[in-house]
Amino acid sequence: MPKDKAVPVRLLWSLVIALFIAGCATAPSQTPSSAAGDRTRSDTLTGADPSAVGQKTAPSKPQAESTAPITNLWERIRLGYAIPGHDNERVSRQLQAYAEMGEYWERVSERAEPYLFHIVEELHARDMPMELALLPIVESAYRPFAYSHGRAAGIWQFIPATGRHYGLDQNWWYDGRRDVIAATDAALTYLAHLNELFDGDWLLALAAYNGGQGTVMRAQKRNARAGLPTDYWSLDLPRETMGYVPRLLAISEIIMQAEDYGIDLYPIANAPVVDVVELEHQVDLALAAELAGIDMETLYRLNPGYNRWATAPGGPHRLLLPIDRIAAFNEGLAQTPPQSWMRWERHRIASGETLGEIAARYHITVADLQAANDINGHIIRAGDHLLVPVASRPAGNYTLSAGQRLAATRSTPQDGRSRLDYTVRAGDSFWAIAQRHDVGVRELARWNGMAPGDTLAVGRQLTIWTENAGSGNASGLAAIRSDNRLQSVTYTVRQGDSLYRIANRFKVQVADLQRWNGISEGAYLQPGQRLRLQVDVTAQSNL
Repeated sequence: MPKDKAVPVRLLWSLVIALFIAGCATAPSQTPSSAAGDRTRSDTLTGADPSAVGQKTAPSKPQAESTAPITNLWERIRLGYAIPGHDNERVSRQLQAYAEMGEYWERVSERAEPYLFHIVEELHARDMPMELALLPIVESAYRPFAYSHGRAAGIWQFIPATGRHYGLDQNWWYDGRRDVIAATDAALTYLAHLNELFDGDWLLALAAYNGGQGTVMRAQKRNARAGLPTDYWSLDLPRETMGYVPRLLAISEIIMQAEDYGIDLYPIANAPVVDVVELEHQVDLALAAELAGIDMETLYRLNPGYNRWATAPGGPHRLLLPIDRIAAFNEGLAQTPPQSWMRWERHRIASGETLGEIAARYHITVADLQAANDINGHIIRAGDHLLVPVASRPAGNYTLSAGQRLAATRSTPQDGRSRLDYTVRAGDSFWAIAQRHDVGVRELARWNGMAPGDTLAVGRQLTIWTENAGSGNASGLAAIRSDNRLQSVTYTVRQGDSLYRIANRFKVQVADLQRWNGISEGAYLQPGQRLRLQVDVTAQSNL
């Protein structure tokens, strides 16, 4: 090397020493924590004895630099923790309760399997804390058909107004609050908005998700006026909200150290087990299940947003299907003409009928009726025919449709009580009916798959489980349930039959006929369909 380009030895030693000092300054001073990034869990639960609730230290996670793929979705969630915990009595109390629930954790994690990967992927895409993937455990225990006394529905438990605000349609055919794909998008958008509203404080955002942002803000203002701190732990909030955030923190701790608590989590792979198939038209769910090679219960649990026997006429038409059944479904669908995706009924227009009346009868919109029949305006003529979509299978085949779920709920026996069926009258309310029959308002609503705040339509049938079934507006069956004159009869539906006509023929109530056969309100009978009846043999002349 030419002399004028040589580096002096002293300068070389200076460079070596400088690099050594810089390396020491940037070297980690401790093992990375089990939470995301370099955040530790020392502010949550400290100590080493698993039996000392509230006194645990989270185990360290693998080095962030590791290139080994994460195959366990629970581990991926653990590595993404980013919400600061808190070591106090409220968290400890919840942790103690959850740690003692044993088999519950296997059940809830098994229920979460179809949806959890999608939720984790969405959280990752939005750079949000992975603890939020556990929030549906607090809200619904990952039960897709959960419905609370506060009128909240789905795994994220949206109330009607908030659901509509975040774009979740709710109609006779479809409830977006139960659609896991749509509701997850809405829930994470809502949570992100709350987090921003409360300056990045996830604890306050979570409290607002449960109790409402106005409730949390008012509590903060009260504390500020009194010269008190305005963080979540210092606020005086409704009882449910006071326990809500500690529940999530306790669940996070359980998931973090499941083995130490003796908890068996159902193993979930860090890979999708279901995927979305987008369809262009309305499709009968029984046909979809048949093409995919799955049972109806599985189809409904993956697509709990659909209330009836088909996707909604106006959409969405997407289906969530097991990933290993999608190829077979697509192949079968390609061989099925679009006009066969639904069964159509020819409706003869009666004199004076309007499109609105016909649409209401079949529970579709006027726009859907117009589109199906290529009608531009509202003018129709008596004697003409309209094509209307109807179910291709008997109502009982659609196992988890809204009508079937309601029938099952109403038929669930209550220990030590007898059932009677009550028809809602003008001026009735849950409170008035409950008082009249000496039952609780929430009980009455729960027996009928409703919430106390739901509207009661005149003529609606309610089930009441009471210790005195002989009073009130009981149906014929409820009043003579123990009478040995009752006989089970099977009837085959004929052309032109209706529920009213059959009920009148056998001198039973329409409501009983629906209940015995799991037929929802508004459903139509089909020739050849077999119905089961319980009839009074002494009152029949046609048996």
